[in-house]
Formats: sequence, C-alpha cells, structure tokens
Amino acid sequence: MRKPKDFDLELKALADKAKAIKERRVRQLGELVAATGADALDADLLAGALLHAAASKDAATKEGWRKAGAVFFQGKARQPAPRSELQSEGALPLQGGAAPR
Repeated sequence: MRKPKDFDLELKALADKAKAIKERRVRQLGELVAATGADALDADLLAGALLHAAASKDAATKEGWRKAGAVFFQGKARQPAPRSELQSEGALPLQGGAAPR
C-alpha cells in the first residue's frame, strides 16, 4: 500500500518556494537599480518614472526603452549612469560589508 501524500507539507513547500522567488525578484530589482545608477535618484523621482513607464501606452517609446535595456544587458562593461557624490544620504547601506563604489 502506498503512503498517502501529505498535502499540507507540499503546500508549505510550494509557499516557501514562492516566497523565495519573490525575495529573489526584489533583490534582483534592487541590483538592477544600483547597476543602472538609478539608486542615486530621489526615491520619489524613481517611483514617478517607473509609474509613468508602466502606464505608458506609446509603443514606440516602450520599444526604445526595450532596446536601450537590451543594449545595457548585452554590454560587456556596464557603465552606470553618472552619480552625484552629493546624494549619498538617500542610499541604503550595502549588505555583507561590501564597500560602496
């Protein structure tokens, strides 16, 4: 006779996996913001730009953004946007004791 499945255990494992995926996605988004140099922007400005991009219906503009993003990811030596040294107060500390750039 087969052992019955423990559905509660399987559901918990799936919930844990979903949580890990969401956490990884948030971490990768933060890494993307930092890699592009957008972490130097004010949080309100960055949120406004993202909201505008998400609401944009202009296909040509979105295609231009997509192409620029593809070029960024294909680039061998990624160069972030220029940073202002005066805006460091808005940045979060890096985890793991890594020194800031």
